[in-house]
Amino acid sequence: MSQPTHYLLITGASAGIGTALAREYAKRGQALILLARRKDRLQALRDELSAQVPCEILVADLADPEAPRRIVDMLQQNHWLVRGLVNNAGYGLPGKFHAPSWEDHARFLQVMVTSVCELTWRLLPEMQARRDGEILNVASLAGHVPGSAGHTLYAASKAFMIKFSESLALENGALGIKVCALCPGFTYSEFHDVTGTRSQVAQMPSWMWMHAEDVARQGIDALRQGRVVFVPGKINRMIKALTQMLPDRWMLALVQRQSKNFRAIHD
Repeated sequence: MSQPTHYLLITGASAGIGTALAREYAKRGQALILLARRKDRLQALRDELSAQVPCEILVADLADPEAPRRIVDMLQQNHWLVRGLVNNAGYGLPGKFHAPSWEDHARFLQVMVTSVCELTWRLLPEMQARRDGEILNVASLAGHVPGSAGHTLYAASKAFMIKFSESLALENGALGIKVCALCPGFTYSEFHDVTGTRSQVAQMPSWMWMHAEDVARQGIDALRQGRVVFVPGKINRMIKALTQMLPDRWMLALVQRQSKNFRAIHD
């Protein structure tokens, strides 16, 4: 009798780091379920990866509070067994805190915080029962450094994801489940096009940037090596170390001066 296929679910798989993670996992022989809003991109990526591994797609908008429950219902209806989860879906909300509507903030928090927690809560028991699994939470270097003016909730949501990952790792390590918060810095992707900051960040030196493929490879390696929090790239690790060494007021003043270079801070 053939063994059942155990999938890994990747949210936000249609672009950027999510697509790079899907390709890297496929190279390693991991069956995949790709989830995002854009069906055409998911279909194209599935067609690309299906030659390597079993690959399925789910179209869903994680800004919908009902999405996590519906996603898990679809997994069960299709008898897709999930051994791992990559919480990658995310975006930035430009402007100072009062500029977007509360409805926009609520959708942002639903995608960046609530859906992450609920999907994990719904999928974790199956991993615990098998005493095997992995959870990769794509956080950000922004979760380690002081918050910036503009994109007010972004760094806060990523700091939450880091602490959430640490607690999950402590609770589930003895059950054979690895958890890692992957904290990339500036990464070549469409993220800055969506947030309207491409012209600003384009002025930043190339040595501050990483390719999504490198972030994905290093992130999966770190997860499987048991790293609970991982910052890819030497420059990014230096920035994190500097943040920990310098007084908070110094770092906050530095970020205040630099925010205009990478954040949309209009009213």
